[in-house]
Amino acid sequence: MVFMRKFIILCVLGLLFINCGEPKVVSELMELRGNTMGTTYMVKIVKNDHLKSMEPAKAARTMTNEIETLLKEVNKQMSTWIEDSEISSFNRFSETGWFYVSADTVLVVEEALEVSRLSGGAFDITVGPLINLWGFGPEKKEKQIPEEEQIKEVMARIGYKKLSVRKTPPALKKSDPLIYCSLAAIAKGFGVDKVAGHLDSKGISNYLVEIGGEVKARGKRPDNGHWRIGIASPDGSSSYRKVVLLKDTAMATSGDYHNYFEKDGVRYSHTIDPTTGRPITHKLASVSVIDASCMKADAFATAIDVLGPEKGYALALKENLPVFLIVHEKGNFIEKMTPRFREILEEE
Repeated sequence: MVFMRKFIILCVLGLLFINCGEPKVVSELMELRGNTMGTTYMVKIVKNDHLKSMEPAKAARTMTNEIETLLKEVNKQMSTWIEDSEISSFNRFSETGWFYVSADTVLVVEEALEVSRLSGGAFDITVGPLINLWGFGPEKKEKQIPEEEQIKEVMARIGYKKLSVRKTPPALKKSDPLIYCSLAAIAKGFGVDKVAGHLDSKGISNYLVEIGGEVKARGKRPDNGHWRIGIASPDGSSSYRKVVLLKDTAMATSGDYHNYFEKDGVRYSHTIDPTTGRPITHKLASVSVIDASCMKADAFATAIDVLGPEKGYALALKENLPVFLIVHEKGNFIEKMTPRFREILEEE
């Protein structure tokens, strides 16, 4: 039940403190934590009247059970680490006809294909065989540098244009039976949106949902302040590059500083460029994207991470996205942000 981890550089800043330790206990605030998708989740809920009427421990158990049921379903639909998940079953499907899946899976794949199109293929959910080839996937292969012929062979059976989606009835189709899909770079964002939608349906209007660094906030904290999210420096220090106030929106971050291997003094990132079949080599250390949809922010963060500081920034400008980049240049980390991101900071 594991998705490939991204480098997480987000830290949810608490009510009156500025570190990532245990939060202070606030009577109006319920904080739930657990494991999902190979990482952790955290949900902070400002109690509504219904939750306040319940015994605190019972309210926490009820909300935890509901949230974990939702997240288990997302895993069951979209995790390549689960053999009988929808996406794993589709990957094994050796025909080119329609394969029935849930509406949620269609929604995620449809968004993935749109980001693939907009990014010129930098985001591609069919890149899984390349990830496996380099040793970063669920096949648990040794991390290694493949032979050129191996890369070419795998490159011949990837490509988002070989996928089709249908909403009614929900189904996926591949023009090449060997197509293999991984939703690791978008499913956590979808999971955040799914939990947020569930809280909305319960009449909870003030909350924060975080899964593996992807986060969505609505309303305000118990002290009436907006939810504060720190973007930490990729150098591993405890300092924050930026603190963002999320106002009924989401933010996702992608980077490669914690998931890589080295051989003969060369560093190989877990982020694979689908257009070359090789790990990225540029100097973009991390990218944070803000959008109303955490799923969309998640996918664009990966796309921009693949493209790098120049091409990725150009894509962000083209799509009018609020994006914050940290670039490693000559031993230093340089910050770069789009006008939309700067506007959000100025509004604070």
